[in-house]
Amino acid sequence: MLPKIQNSRVVAHSRLFSIEEIDLRFSNGAERTFERIPKRGREGVIVCAINDKHECILVREYQAGTHRYELVLPKGRVDEDESFEEAANRELKEEAGLGAKTLRYMREMTIAPSHMGFSIHAVLATGLYSKTLIGDEPEPLEVVKWPMHQLDELFVSDHLTEARSIATLTLAKILLKDSHD
Repeated sequence: MLPKIQNSRVVAHSRLFSIEEIDLRFSNGAERTFERIPKRGREGVIVCAINDKHECILVREYQAGTHRYELVLPKGRVDEDESFEEAANRELKEEAGLGAKTLRYMREMTIAPSHMGFSIHAVLATGLYSKTLIGDEPEPLEVVKWPMHQLDELFVSDHLTEARSIATLTLAKILLKDSHD
């Protein structure tokens, strides 16, 4: 049984998110106050694109949270009336200059569910072709191709630190292995 929300209030707000404080009562009578960033706005997608050489497509992009450039998978928000697959294909075109003939929804993933209501939807993209769309990136992104058979080396390196990208690549590696068995 879910805890009952006794009270909630916004304690901070920015243009991107708000922080909410919630007073909870658990089924055993215990009461606690939690802070969270509730789900707000549109959904997000992250794309694991695999080319015909069995390389995954990464982009080197500035990350404001760490104030450095990092390798990540293409990702972004889902526009209104857009499916996860359509959004993934659009983001791939905007960030990597590639479109995909085949898009396979993999799963929804949460990031820090004890504190955030945000989730992201992972999509596997194959059958890649050259196609560029103008997106909202402030600068062109460097596209990096990484062999799928060397993902373990990427995972233990300092080149890729973002958990969403690591989780999505791991899931794609498992699904691709299963499809070849």
